[in-house]
Parts: sequence; C-alpha cells; structure tokens
Amino acid sequence: MTKAGRGSAADEGRTGSATVDSVHFPVLRDEVVEYLKPRGRRELMIDATVGEGGHAETLLRRYSSLRLVGLDADPVILGVARQRLSAFGERAHFYNNWFNQFFKDYPSELDRPDTILFDLGISSFHFELSGRGFSFRKDEPLDMRLGEDLETSAADIVNDYPEGALAGIIFEYGEERLSRTIARAIVNAREKGRIETTRELAEVIARAVPAKYRSGRIHPATRSFQAIRIAVNGELMRLEAGLASALTVLKVDGRIGVISFHSLEDRIVKRFFREKNKSCTCPPEQPICNCEGRRILEIVTKKPVVPGEKERLANPPSRSAKLRVAVKLAEE
Repeated sequence: MTKAGRGSAADEGRTGSATVDSVHFPVLRDEVVEYLKPRGRRELMIDATVGEGGHAETLLRRYSSLRLVGLDADPVILGVARQRLSAFGERAHFYNNWFNQFFKDYPSELDRPDTILFDLGISSFHFELSGRGFSFRKDEPLDMRLGEDLETSAADIVNDYPEGALAGIIFEYGEERLSRTIARAIVNAREKGRIETTRELAEVIARAVPAKYRSGRIHPATRSFQAIRIAVNGELMRLEAGLASALTVLKVDGRIGVISFHSLEDRIVKRFFREKNKSCTCPPEQPICNCEGRRILEIVTKKPVVPGEKERLANPPSRSAKLRVAVKLAEE
C-alpha cells in the first residue's frame, strides 16, 4: 500500500486520494532535516505531534547523538510511534499529552529543547484506521476525538448545538460559504432522528448544496467535516497557546518549525512568527517608541517551504503542506 503523510480535510476530500497503511511517509521530510537538524551533540528535539513517528525516525537514524521526546494526545497512535522507534532505546521518550498542556507544564526532568517541531493536521492513521469518523468516505461513528480526555464528540456538536452555533463553526473553521444552508439542513435532518454516522452526515450535506457544488473539485462535506473536527479538538486554540508556551521553554538559539495544512493554521503561525520578530511592540499610532522591546524570533523561512512536484505526485496529501521555521534570539 502507498504510504501517505498527514493531510487536511481538503486533501482527504480530493478524488483519487492515495491508499495508506499505518505508517505514514513524513511530509517535507528532507526539508525538515535541512532546517531542523542538530547543530551540536546530544541535542534534545521535541516532536510535538509525533503521530506515527515518521520525522522522528528519520532524524534519529541520521543523527546518532540526537535525543527525542515525542508527544501525542492520542494514546493509540502514540503506541504506533513507540513501537516504530523502539530500536532507538533511551534516545526516544514519549508523553501522551496535548502539546499546549505539555509545554505549559513542562516536565522538570527534561532539559530545555534545542528544537521543536509541530506537524499539524490529521494523520493518515486517523482517516483510515482509527474508526473514529474523521473521513466521510467511511461509514463510522461520528466521534473525531483525538484525545481520550475530551467529552464532546462530533455527534454531540451535530445533534445538540443550536443552528446558529453550528453555522458559525462551519463558517469559521471550515471557511464554508454555504455554512448556513448546511447548518439548516443538519438541524432539519436531526429532527427526524439523531445523526450518528459519517455517511449520514455526508449525505445530509450533499443533499443540502446545489448540484453544481456537489460536482466540484472536492466533496461538498469536506469543509464541514474539517470544521467539526477542529471544534471537537480545539485545534486552533491549542495551536496559539502551544506556540507561546513552546517558545518559552525553547533554548535561545533553538529552532522551532511548524508544518501546517490549511490556511487557518498557517495564518496563526505566520502571525505568531511576525509578532515575535518585531523589535517594537508599541501601537502603530504611538509616535515615539517606549516599549524597550526586542526581537524574540528571527524568521528563517521568509516564505513558507512547500513540497516539490516529485513529493506532491508521490504523496498527494502533501500538496497543501507549508513549513515555517524560526530561531529564538532571546528570552521574553
């Protein structure tokens, strides 16, 4: 089976997507190595979204003194990474935690990291093998929870949220212009009985949109599924908080790299890097600077690094990936 990397819901919704197995091909693998490779001996790298461990395995194999900590909120996929990286022994350690919580309460037994990698998006494992309803191409229970600690499932949002709140989620997190139409159709459908499976939800959405929309480049349920998943897992909130806390624990001269898969994530990363790259934090209308500010980050990738044609052809889910990298200049 073809190995595929992490991808967005938009990639999952494309016609003719690659089949996958439980071990993914890491997106932008060579570029991650180029920008985030160790610059000294016995460096510590935190893979904040280790997933199936593709990037981690590549770096641990190439750099024999590198130490790595892998995080994931999902204990099942963390088990896949643990098994995949077992040959590296004590060089690899694992934490089952959301990255925003991990960096906020950074373990005292760990050194401060030299490098931090965030590989955002949803893994092929979750689309294909988790059974939790991430893909509308499978008939599975509407769950979409990445962590066992989450109480609200996708089915809860779909069946219990008011129409306005549901439309807001689909519009804000899915950038879906037909959000109100789709939310109204969901509310009408659930009056006849709860919507419990991915197939039921995808069919409700498909029937709600115009025929022209159904024959578009992506499945009409793509953006709605992305939006509901983001809401279930609080992905954007976790990213904003996680970046701030990660920067606090990162060593000066350390590097932070983020691979995003859709515009909402990339905007957050781009804005965060730009704000920390400013030497002055005074309001624009203030005529004289008195903040005594200083740059905290230097942006290494002036433009986001994207996959080349060879990778896009070999691994279609990589096509939307963007890598941004920055180096920490000073403590805040």
